[in-house]
Amino acid sequence: MERFVIIVAGGSGQRMGTGIPKQFLPLCGRPLLMHTMEAFQRYDAKTGVVLVLPAGQAKQWKDLCSLHGFMLAHQLAEGGETRGHSVRSGLNAIAATEGVVAVHDGVRPLVSQETIARGFALAESGKNAVPGLPLADSLRITNGNKSRPLDRTLVRRIQTPQCFPLHILREAYRHPRFMDFTDDAQLVETTGNAITLYEGNAENIKITTPFDLKLAGLLAGEITLDILSQQNRDNNE
Repeated sequence: MERFVIIVAGGSGQRMGTGIPKQFLPLCGRPLLMHTMEAFQRYDAKTGVVLVLPAGQAKQWKDLCSLHGFMLAHQLAEGGETRGHSVRSGLNAIAATEGVVAVHDGVRPLVSQETIARGFALAESGKNAVPGLPLADSLRITNGNKSRPLDRTLVRRIQTPQCFPLHILREAYRHPRFMDFTDDAQLVETTGNAITLYEGNAENIKITTPFDLKLAGLLAGEITLDILSQQNRDNNE
């Protein structure tokens, strides 16, 4: 079964305060977006990668690829006014009519191989798979000046990649108000399809602030050491 991933990278970098789109900021010496794309290549080099960038960023991206010798095969699609427009643009770049597709945030470079594998496996079995994690903090719901506790065991912190059979996501994006949804799972539910939650990985943070970038740098160093250690073990077996 063919696999595809739509990587949505629509950041402007305003919250970073750098003037550089956050997907192009350096992580361990290279744009963090390259790390995101390589995570899917490591899982399966045959996965079709569609990168969705805002209008006007394609040249900057190509220049970065040349500078860093980044050769991972991928298609470019132009982003739209909303995240929904960008995902639909990525879907339109996929010629296949069958298979499974993941939608992933470009600024989540530390997604684990296990998270990717579980999502694709569930989608290949016909399910709509969304990774999430339980919360450790106590929660309260506010209503004006009042608040009440919320049972945190009922809540999950949602991540990407969100993985779907290709035909189901295409059907969802025929919804006349698809642009109003900020989450693909919510849109898919409007077509009467159930969502299956599965466990994500804690390192799979979305990088939106300088603190996130610093934390990702620390985590990326640890993950790189883990990968090298595993490769050494495999070579010695």
